Amino acid sequence: MILSDKKILEAIAAGHIVIEPYSREHLGTNSYDVHLGRSLAVYDQHHLDARLHNTISHFEIPEEGFVLQPGTLYLGVTAEYTETHRAVPFLEGKSSVGRLGIDIHATAGKGDVGFCNSWTLEISCVQPVRIYAGMPIGQLIYFAIDGEVENYYHTKPGAKYNQRTGLPVESMMWKNKF
Repeated sequence: MILSDKKILEAIAAGHIVIEPYSREHLGTNSYDVHLGRSLAVYDQHHLDARLHNTISHFEIPEEGFVLQPGTLYLGVTAEYTETHRAVPFLEGKSSVGRLGIDIHATAGKGDVGFCNSWTLEISCVQPVRIYAGMPIGQLIYFAIDGEVENYYHTKPGAKYNQRTGLPVESMMWKNKF
């Protein structure tokens, strides 16, 4: 079951959902709009290896915007820090962003109960497109959970994306044993 705007407001009031910064004008019927942060990153290597720590270089989006190029994976970050303690957050792109040919995540649209951080975006595009810091980039949808949670993400041993940086975070696949 997806939370309605009223249920999202109740969860925020109860501290079960935290959004910083929060603005009521960004609350939709059943979602909350998030915005592109100032920082982007690209991988330093062209050839990536899932068993290695693939490093990234960060850069700021200038005031005049930045033109994304097809064939490059950009890591972005939401301007909003979020916490979700009693629902499962899903991040989806806004239709207006999709209609510009921009994808904001390759596979990582679902968060976990207890996720407390900004969202790293896996941005790609089908043709060159100029983007701007602060533009609406996605929407968070919250699904109700059934039952008690034993293992919240922010307290889970080995959780790889708990450190609050406000920057895009590279893949931590290399920390897995395989």
